[in-house]
Amino acid sequence: MSFEVTERDLAGRIGKFSTRRGAVETPCLMPVVNPVRNIVPPAELKKFGFDMIITNSYIILKRFKGEKPDVHSITGFDGPIMTDSGAYQLLVYGDIEVSPEEIIAFQEAISSDVGVILDIPTGGHATREQAEFTVEETVRRAEQSMRLRKDETMLWAGPIQGGRYLDLVERSAKKMAALDFQTHPLGSPTQFMEEYDYTSLVDMIVTAKINLPPERPLHLFGAGHPMMLPLAVALGCDLFDSAAYALFAKDGRYMTSTRTIRVEDLTELPCSCPVCISHTAKDFVELKPESEELLTRHNLYVTAEEIRSIKQALREGSLWEMLETRCRSHPRLYEGFKRLAIYKDYLEGNDPIIGRRAKGIFIYDDVSASRPEVMRYKQRISKRFRRPEDKDILVLLPAPEEKPFNRSEIYLGAKKVLDKDRVHFCFYGEPFGVIPVELAETFPLSQFESCKSNDVETEELKFFVERNKYKKAVMLSNVPIAIQGIKVMGSLEEIKEELVCE
Repeated sequence: MSFEVTERDLAGRIGKFSTRRGAVETPCLMPVVNPVRNIVPPAELKKFGFDMIITNSYIILKRFKGEKPDVHSITGFDGPIMTDSGAYQLLVYGDIEVSPEEIIAFQEAISSDVGVILDIPTGGHATREQAEFTVEETVRRAEQSMRLRKDETMLWAGPIQGGRYLDLVERSAKKMAALDFQTHPLGSPTQFMEEYDYTSLVDMIVTAKINLPPERPLHLFGAGHPMMLPLAVALGCDLFDSAAYALFAKDGRYMTSTRTIRVEDLTELPCSCPVCISHTAKDFVELKPESEELLTRHNLYVTAEEIRSIKQALREGSLWEMLETRCRSHPRLYEGFKRLAIYKDYLEGNDPIIGRRAKGIFIYDDVSASRPEVMRYKQRISKRFRRPEDKDILVLLPAPEEKPFNRSEIYLGAKKVLDKDRVHFCFYGEPFGVIPVELAETFPLSQFESCKSNDVETEELKFFVERNKYKKAVMLSNVPIAIQGIKVMGSLEEIKEELVCE
């Protein structure tokens, strides 16, 4: 076992990924570094908060022409190093001058701590026939790698291919899960992120996750801008690599947690990293060629800060709130966030119940109502709740603003007017639906704030009445509504008259 989970929130995890050069805490982002030429020396990256890096073994192979230098020596980084195999170059250029067998042996020879087999990337625009080939050929090479490995202390990554064809992603994940790998990168996401297709990315991540062993970290190749990291973590990604910090700097773009700003548009520096507090906005434009280094260093600080913020949110159980804010930073990212609604059972099943602190939750809209706390309550109220045996008359009251509901004026007034042994009081309203008075003080039913109305799905009310076999059901509402099996009335006095004959 090379991975141990210590904290969970949604499907996100904080864990310890152990390598022969020590353990790193996940979520872990590995800056992509050039083996021999970098604006910021890899040896300095630990000062920014990065304990692991990734570099390209194919570039080392081509650069050193037959030599096999230790990857830690040539980069100057003394922590764990992951090496890619050249598959990205294969995706971009269509061909590379190395065999799968050669690159495996080379990664072992240069003392990589985590190696990647030479997979065949699907890419974002492959036909189904092309995608099927990438899946099957990658699996074949993965199986072949079992016979080629010699270094038992080195970890190996088995990429998942299939692209936008989710059945192929599922097939790839299941086949790779049956092989001896310690981590699984999700292949070919870069083109989806470049096109802001976060909805497809969500589908790919969840499909891979549900078909992989939970004890193996999922690695998102080419993670990109920090604004999408909370979403990827919430879905279950543990490892990331990114060259965006350097690519954006080369293009003159200044990162924040929610957007990028071109340096010529900077008038203030909205950041307190060591770079920004010692320079002015003009410096990023005028101090050429130093400006690219300033941007690179700033972008590294911003990326590291976002990872730390994600960990803090995950530990305190507020990762969903972080998603609510980050995913509204771009319309296409918000589309990906809304996609979580179809995976609400997946999120609820992975979200911890035991050992977490109860904290208030915020409900903004229908997307918020897909969060695990709401879904878990709705599942349990529909499957586990039974009305008290001696109470066969249901009185539904609109959920008041006062919490807990069983201490509100509307409830105390209704109880005084309708004080009958057979009456069972429940509240109704978004986002939780029906709330029996007996549960009004349980989490999260009195620990939430919502801007949603007291509307409720009529089918939920109808199901609740039928399942609990009430002899009569009445509902207090100022809005005329027709619900089979429930009589809607506008005042407590009307309800009292209705119940006189019972």
